[in-house]
Amino acid sequence: MAADLIVKRSRLKGAGKGLFTKRDIKKGERIVEYLGEVVTEAELDRRAEKDIFGYAFFINKNKCIDAYFTPNELARYANDASGLKRIAGIRNNACYDVCKNSGWIKAEKDIKAGEEIYVSYGAEYWKDIRYNLKLEKEKASSKKKNK
Repeated sequence: MAADLIVKRSRLKGAGKGLFTKRDIKKGERIVEYLGEVVTEAELDRRAEKDIFGYAFFINKNKCIDAYFTPNELARYANDASGLKRIAGIRNNACYDVCKNSGWIKAEKDIKAGEEIYVSYGAEYWKDIRYNLKLEKEKASSKKKNK
């Protein structure tokens, strides 16, 4: 399946790269395995404290897949259409799926060749992102005042 996927500029503004399919994908089909470094949830938390996060797939507290340091792994490029900036008519078309202790992206609907693959990151992820953006804005504002 990896040969049927391509990474290029996402249709979502500000998202960077996205994951696209070169062939039609049927609803329910596993698209790509989520691969990367296998770490614990505690290690993911330590990395997040150092701002090393954003490409993690949680299987259980003892097995999480972190693709942060593996830019060649395709699944990490699937974006969330329900993120900070939404585009009318673009919705998530896939989901994360755990099968036999492995992480996958699976089609939730038929996906046509050439379409981008979108998967929900979950409400907690976006809550954390909004909180971090708020902190950055407050920090920048504080710096301006102190000049």
